Amino acid sequence: MSLRELDVFRRVMELGTVTAAAEALHISQPAVSRILQQAEQRLGFALFLRRRKRLIATAEARALFPQTTAAFAALDGVQRRAVELRTGRAGVLRIAAISAFANALLPAAIARFRAPRPDVVITLQATSALQVATLVADHQADLGFIIDSMSVPGVSVGDLCATAFGCVMPRAHRLAAKPRLRPADLENETLIGLSRQLPLGLLAMRAFADADVPLSIAIEVTQSTVACALVRAGAGVALLDGLGLMGAPGDDLVMRPFWPAIEVVGRLVQPRHHPQSRLAQDFVAIVREVIADNAPKPAPAGVSPRRVRRPPASPSRTASG
Repeated sequence: MSLRELDVFRRVMELGTVTAAAEALHISQPAVSRILQQAEQRLGFALFLRRRKRLIATAEARALFPQTTAAFAALDGVQRRAVELRTGRAGVLRIAAISAFANALLPAAIARFRAPRPDVVITLQATSALQVATLVADHQADLGFIIDSMSVPGVSVGDLCATAFGCVMPRAHRLAAKPRLRPADLENETLIGLSRQLPLGLLAMRAFADADVPLSIAIEVTQSTVACALVRAGAGVALLDGLGLMGAPGDDLVMRPFWPAIEVVGRLVQPRHHPQSRLAQDFVAIVREVIADNAPKPAPAGVSPRRVRRPPASPSRTASG
């Protein structure tokens, strides 16, 4: 049976008469009768018995009707889902990110994104920068968020945001009174830093080397949120960027940037040869909104941040700050 024949059959079964079915379908009564006859010829059995201008459903029609109803319910579901996908209201969005993003900006972005889209399913995988790019290249993730410069076939990497690199400390710490810090200011402090195999760990090494100040890390971690927890516990001060502090919100901690200023650039990883879904496009827009909401105040006049360009990520990196 064609879809049109199924629709006519359904209407007649539901409404009981050719006249009512014709009105519901906005066609003539002869057209309804003709379509029913075509359906019966195609099926090879009668759907209705015609007695005194009345239609009586046959046993075969009654057996066929539940499946017909289910078929149209499924079709309606497909149409609704198509509308949801077109408007970005349903579907699955797969995100891969280093922990600095997964613990900071992305939770706020996901909450804001899903509020008007309760039917969207989101998966968020926190992993290394290299693995983020690999997942996007292999189409196992729709979007990736890293702070590395990355060169992986099949992906495009673009700048998303920039935060200052510096020192996170308790608000009551003596160094919190300074608007900016130099590595020399931290010589007598207990330092908490990220692993030297991670981008921010390498950045701390270079900042201290450029200032000709020995870097002595007392506590080494692999996640910014852990570093901030240690600072809260009184274990020391942490060498982090602005994303790290966003992942551990609260008024008790502050971040003081280094001078000369250094920017840590957050980057968006997308498939190079794969068109993005409406969901992915809308999510990126929300992430940019959250970044704008959390943007730090402009630096004082005369302070020009020095953006650090890092080499491509090494496969040996197994996590990220």
